[in-house]
Amino acid sequence: MSFSHSDPIALAHELISSAEDAPNLHSLAQEVGLSPSHLQRRFRARYGMSPAEFAASRRLGRLKHALRDSASVTDAVYAAGFGSGSRVYEKSDTLLGMTPADYRRGGAGTTLRYTTLATPLGELLVAATERGVCAILLGQSETELLAELTREFPAAQSERVDAGRDEWLGRVIAEVHANLGWSKASTAPLPPFDLRATAFQWRVWQALTRIPAGETRSYGAVAQAIGAPRAARAVARACASNRLAIMVPCHRVVREDGSLGGYRWGMARKRRLLARETEVAPQGK
Repeated sequence: MSFSHSDPIALAHELISSAEDAPNLHSLAQEVGLSPSHLQRRFRARYGMSPAEFAASRRLGRLKHALRDSASVTDAVYAAGFGSGSRVYEKSDTLLGMTPADYRRGGAGTTLRYTTLATPLGELLVAATERGVCAILLGQSETELLAELTREFPAAQSERVDAGRDEWLGRVIAEVHANLGWSKASTAPLPPFDLRATAFQWRVWQALTRIPAGETRSYGAVAQAIGAPRAARAVARACASNRLAIMVPCHRVVREDGSLGGYRWGMARKRRLLARETEVAPQGK
């Protein structure tokens, strides 16, 4: 396969994307005519992750696809480019949140505990696996939210928790209320979270939690904050994939011109959230 890029960073990106076995940093640098350190620095600045992190995210995507389509877990593991099945199982909690076999079965054997409540923003659903809170979703109805929750793991069991509510779910609801000024903040520790994400997504989501209530940042400013100034579009994609509404405040990210941009749970909710936060934010920030 031949490539016509005059841009060595774009060429490195395409070489990783097209390779079954991603080249190591030194081989990749030699291929594109840069030193390893220069390639590493410029690739991270443009795409928000290192070449190795990008290769890992591509391979994880292939693994998820292959697990759904292959006749066996072993076939899927090798089709995705993992040289050893044991490596996948060792890191399965980090990669998939469950074993490859469970993921292939659509989450069969996994129980999602959830609760819902009505809020001024619509219906709110909070869900958790045995490992931690996996979703905070906003929508029009419980039916809509459950469909969203189970889309990735269609075979997982869903168990509604109401009486007394699950401790983790109740703590998250209290935190959401406090974030919006509906109740006082709690000093109790937050529960663990069970989120499958790339290293880049984690960096973006962590940066969003540092935006003060009542303020906004552009996608470009968030990209700058995580050391990837040319990754504004990737930041927007990470915001769109956020499953923790309000607690990871992707509603505080706007376009460069100050217009609101998109929001996974609807523009009306984004406007209302920002207006509410401006209203309750401490004065004299």
